[in-house]
Amino acid sequence: MYAGAVGILFLVPGPVWAALIARALSGGFHSAWPLAVGVVVGDFVWPVLAVFGVSYLISVYADFLTLLKMGGALMLAFMGLLVVRRPDRLISSDSRLTAPGAWAGFSAGILIIMGNPKAVIFYMGVLPGFFDLTQVNLLDIAAIATVSMLVPLLGNVMLAAFVDRARLLVSSDRGIRRINQGSGWALIIVGILIALS
Repeated sequence: MYAGAVGILFLVPGPVWAALIARALSGGFHSAWPLAVGVVVGDFVWPVLAVFGVSYLISVYADFLTLLKMGGALMLAFMGLLVVRRPDRLISSDSRLTAPGAWAGFSAGILIIMGNPKAVIFYMGVLPGFFDLTQVNLLDIAAIATVSMLVPLLGNVMLAAFVDRARLLVSSDRGIRRINQGSGWALIIVGILIALS
């Protein structure tokens, strides 16, 4: 059941998807896979932190979770607004995210997942509902961390491969404009839905 929940978490678009798509569109699969591997680091760190007590802090300070949620919603809506305002801008023009090289992709993946409000909310708020964290042992923690890493990694690698193939279809200025507008509005809508839920 937990693996299914992690799979659903992957299917909900967020900052990792936006970054992965941007890198795959700008540099292909070769540019995107290091980002997916960087995300694995966070997908290991967050559940381990949840198991070892950060979830307790959030249960004591419930307002902290609300602040994380609202901050994430604002970040997504702001990112979407920036994209909508400049839909003709090429994805490769943001060199901070699309800088070439495996290390640039890997480090971007770590930064994105560690600051991803969707991951924080899931691992700190939802993971404890699947397991009695007072009864888990080291093998249980290893199993939880492994599932938390492998499910999103497989999804991210498949998404990067798909976008790599699809990027040939959207290489025109008109295609970039449509994708940027659609992506920007999607980010704004997701931010609003997160804030209202």
